[in-house]
Amino acid sequence: MEKTKLGISVGLFGALVFAAALFGGYMSSIIILGYVLLFEANEWLKKSAVKAVATLVAFSFVTAVIGLVPDAINWVANVINTFGGNVRFEFINDVFSDIKGVISILKDLVFLGLIYKALNQGTIKLPVVDDLINKYM
Repeated sequence: MEKTKLGISVGLFGALVFAAALFGGYMSSIIILGYVLLFEANEWLKKSAVKAVATLVAFSFVTAVIGLVPDAINWVANVINTFGGNVRFEFINDVFSDIKGVISILKDLVFLGLIYKALNQGTIKLPVVDDLINKYM
């Protein structure tokens, strides 16, 4: 079993990388990514650290794009209401809030799966994220 410079197994450290992305957010993930890229030699661990941050960014991007839709619809409703109309699209906010909740649950499940697979130095294929990592790394 290969060990990191910190003395723990590579698989366990990979699981820690994904757990940091899930529970710690961007700051902890970027700090761990920097450490891994600068000091660790294992290629799987480097790709896993980049994958953790890239997956976090991908889920944030999807959530932000979905959040734009109700904002745009509410802006249109406000413009119509400014000129004397009486338009309300409250149900759209509820629908998109539910969609964001489903994406949040999906993010948690993906990261939990990645944590589990990382213990044996495995991974779950995430098509867009893996393609970008393989192309640029």
